[in-house]
Amino acid sequence: MKLVVLSVLLLLSLVAVSSAEEFDFFYLVQQWPGSFCDTKKGCCFPDTGKPATDFGIHGLWPNYAKCKTRHEVDGAALEMVTKRKKKCWPEFCNNGEPLKITAITDLLKQLEANWPTLACKSGKSFDFWSQEWKKHGTCSDLGQHGYFAVALGFKAQHNLTAILADAGIVPSDDKTYFLSSIRDAIKEGTGFKANLECNRGVAGETQLFQVYQCVDRAGENLIDCPLPMTGNCKDRVQLPAF
Repeated sequence: MKLVVLSVLLLLSLVAVSSAEEFDFFYLVQQWPGSFCDTKKGCCFPDTGKPATDFGIHGLWPNYAKCKTRHEVDGAALEMVTKRKKKCWPEFCNNGEPLKITAITDLLKQLEANWPTLACKSGKSFDFWSQEWKKHGTCSDLGQHGYFAVALGFKAQHNLTAILADAGIVPSDDKTYFLSSIRDAIKEGTGFKANLECNRGVAGETQLFQVYQCVDRAGENLIDCPLPMTGNCKDRVQLPAF
């Protein structure tokens, strides 16, 4: 019995170590504030005030190109057994290392403008950044400053709001747009395919919620997204005003 337990613990420790290092690409996820707020849950502005009418960063998420099987210990059972669970991304690596504000001091103004919180939990964007760092950044191999600098750099390089506007896709509470037109505009404006996610507005309308751009593992270049995503979208969607 002891030998079985030791084998299980050794297996879990190896999985924990590798999860901090092994992933295939990043999702750079940006959310449309009008779609975030136009839900039954609503939104709250951060303590720095109402954000700009622009896509805001949600996070930079390490991801696997293929989901992996993870073994978990079931301690509630009379005997130590393992459960098999699929996992498609690493998270909470390095024991959830906390974010230090001193590591990102020179980025604070950019972060406040481009990575604001809209959740009503605290109204402090630093809490949002801290959660994203603990869950995703600790697995990125980029370090605290590098993690946020990379995300900000890609957002600045490819302004999604401007790219869509150039294609005639602008915020409106009345108009709808073909999802294919949005996808094509982003491909033309950035050079790479992105994935799209939608949500439902208060009146039940389908809204463009988040854009998932894909970044190579080194965090240096955009790439075509290697995985398809249904994203809960329909053929036509709204980009609600904010």
